[in-house]
Amino acid sequence: MNNSSQPVASARAPRRSLFNRMTLVAFLAGATLAGGAAALAGAAGSNGWHHGMMISGTHSQADMTAHVDHMLKHFYVEVDATEAQKAKIDPLVRQAESDLWPLHEQGQAAHAQALEGLTGPSIDRAALEAARATHMQLADQASRRLVQLIGDVGEVLTPAQRTALAEHLKRLHGMPGA
Repeated sequence: MNNSSQPVASARAPRRSLFNRMTLVAFLAGATLAGGAAALAGAAGSNGWHHGMMISGTHSQADMTAHVDHMLKHFYVEVDATEAQKAKIDPLVRQAESDLWPLHEQGQAAHAQALEGLTGPSIDRAALEAARATHMQLADQASRRLVQLIGDVGEVLTPAQRTALAEHLKRLHGMPGA
């Protein structure tokens, strides 16, 4: 048994977990949680689109809505949603999208604050810390809202649909047992 590989593996596990979590959150938040799928996969995460949208500020609310529309279409196909389910899920997602957009805008302001603290004649550590604290608070608020949406959407899906979605997400993210 080679013990030297254990620290490397354990160092990779948090990064992989964080990556999987962030990828899933992107699916959920980017799609404004098109349907509770992420909770079933047991992770949350973000991909480049979500990260770019949240940090760079180059995406508008219309871009986010278009992305949500696109993700919802994929979600509905993946779970074989009925028209009745779509009619229940869509307003849930739209309300979450509406609730999450102001958090996005606040995140952009905190990001700008961090950049100002970093690019002045001297490093403004207080501004950097304030921006970090704001980001953490916003992430917590968004996470709570997303979990609420996951539960709401999950109640609309059948157990078989939730299981099928979880299996799809496990395969998508290369999780063991998929």
